Amino acid sequence: MKGKADTSKKGEGRLKAGGGAGKRKKAAASGKPKRPPSAFFVFMSEFRQQYQAQHPENKSVAAVSKAAGEKWRAMSEEEKQPYVDQAGQKKQDYEKTKANFDKKESTSSKKAKTEDEEGSDKSKSEVDDEDAGSDEENEEDE
Repeated sequence: MKGKADTSKKGEGRLKAGGGAGKRKKAAASGKPKRPPSAFFVFMSEFRQQYQAQHPENKSVAAVSKAAGEKWRAMSEEEKQPYVDQAGQKKQDYEKTKANFDKKESTSSKKAKTEDEEGSDKSKSEVDDEDAGSDEENEEDE
C-alpha cells in the first residue's frame, strides 16, 4: 500500500516529515536573513487583513488562500505593480543584508580555521620524533 506507515508499533501510525523544519530552525538560530517574499505574498499579507475584517467568523486558512489566489489571478498587471515594486524593494534589502551576513560569516569561519591550525602547540617534527621514539621503545621491549 502506497503512503501507509508501518503501524506495528503503538504510537508510530503517522508518517514522519522529512525534517525540513530542523533546517529552518538552524537558519533562524544562526541569524541568517530570511528570503524576501514574492509579489504574491506581499499582496497576501495585505489581503489577509482585509479578508479577516470582512469575514471575522471564517478561521480557515484554506479559504483565505483560495480567495486571495482567485483575486490575484483576476488582477491586471497595473493592479499588481505596487506589490511587484514592494517585493523588488524587499529583495534589494535582502541582498544587502545577505551580503553583510556572508561577509561576517566568511570572516568568522576564517578565524575558526586559524584557531584550529594554531591549536596544536607541537610542530610536525616534534610529533614525528615522538612517533619514532615509541618505535624504538617497542624494539627494546622485545
